[in-house]
Amino acid sequence: MVKIQFLGAAHTVTGSKFYLETEGLNLLIDCGMFQGLKALREQNWQPLPIDVSSIDMVILTHGHLDHTGYLPRLLKQGFKGKIMGTEPTLAIAGIILRDSAKIHEEEAEKANKEGYSKHSPALPFYTLEEAEKAIDLFQAVEPDQWINVSEGVQLRFSYNGHILGATYITLKIHEKDYVFSGDIGRPRDLLLMEPKRPQWADYLFLESTYGNKLHPDEDVESILIELVHKTIREQGILLIPSFAVERLQLLMVILWRLYQKNRIPNIPIFIDSPMGTDVLELFERFPNWHKMPLADLNAMCAHMTLISSYRDTWKTIDDPRPKIVIAGSGMVSGGRILTYLKQKVDLITTTVLIVGYQAEGTRGRKLLEGATDIRIFGKDHEVKASVVHLESLSAHADQAELMNWLGDVKNVPENTFLIHGEPEALEGFKSMIEKTLKWRVTIPDLLDTVQLF
Repeated sequence: MVKIQFLGAAHTVTGSKFYLETEGLNLLIDCGMFQGLKALREQNWQPLPIDVSSIDMVILTHGHLDHTGYLPRLLKQGFKGKIMGTEPTLAIAGIILRDSAKIHEEEAEKANKEGYSKHSPALPFYTLEEAEKAIDLFQAVEPDQWINVSEGVQLRFSYNGHILGATYITLKIHEKDYVFSGDIGRPRDLLLMEPKRPQWADYLFLESTYGNKLHPDEDVESILIELVHKTIREQGILLIPSFAVERLQLLMVILWRLYQKNRIPNIPIFIDSPMGTDVLELFERFPNWHKMPLADLNAMCAHMTLISSYRDTWKTIDDPRPKIVIAGSGMVSGGRILTYLKQKVDLITTTVLIVGYQAEGTRGRKLLEGATDIRIFGKDHEVKASVVHLESLSAHADQAELMNWLGDVKNVPENTFLIHGEPEALEGFKSMIEKTLKWRVTIPDLLDTVQLF
């Protein structure tokens, strides 16, 4: 008996959680938070519709919040098993969980102090103490090795690009291969190696974030050069909300190389993401997981100002010079970027550069859709800033790259389940796979349960 229930990332890109039951072992593949639409975020506060205490282990494809951010809540519901992932994945998950817990605590405290929450009192989604309890259950695994987890069940983690430590996971259960793609990276990434590709899959659970799109052929360097010169010319600020893992480091590399080649002047560049700074240290710890020379990494960091204290955030805001600020979070859902936007989004000399996927319902999506005001800390702020979108810096494979990732699969899977995508992306990708590969494709609904074997 093998059965799966889709507890997240079904008809949406966030909240990845897949509960796999077998006769002798119960697994949760990823354990992420919902982000974006209020109706989804409210589900984070609901207990899972399963017996959480019966889960033997959680296995993580990578460390992003939408794949790991529910772990502390899982423990509150009775989970006591192992949490397994590659060493860099667990290191990143630890950084993200601690940072997220601090933000939850700070926002709850601020909401209670200023009285803008509908809840009395406002509570953090989880605390730092609860995050630490989840981290205590982490168990690192080596990639590319079959691991026996119970009688008749093996698993293997395989390099997948996307972010440091990310993998796709193959579960071999009674000689059938169940492949969970996680988030698939891009073949020509400046920082990461090309994703490995599966060669066999009896059942495939495949991300579809850009399943209906091709990334545009943008001249990223020229766009950044123009924005830097515009910022200097207008004595303004270029604000870049960024995911702290991989995207922030990628932006730093591009700007550093432009400066080295004398294509941009020596404009002050501030990196205001304590979590992103912590992740930079992981690039030193895990050199075999990326292709950035450590000497270049150190020179790049020396050229930019890495901010840690909130006091320095305000010093940066008050600094009258034209400047670039890269700050978390990537979907403008929290973090230091909100402080900058609160002070600067109503100025025509401000440019906001959106560089990653923006889930439905997030502030980042609203800015892209032309919102004339955005709500920050309970107050509306008029948007006079210019908003620019760079799509080609995405860390997710597009439709052609996803199809390429499937290119080494030698068999015809019994079923391919499309997950981690919005409805249009899912339908577009389903049509492409059916037309090109003639595979059976299913788009599951949230909470669907499917008997696989």
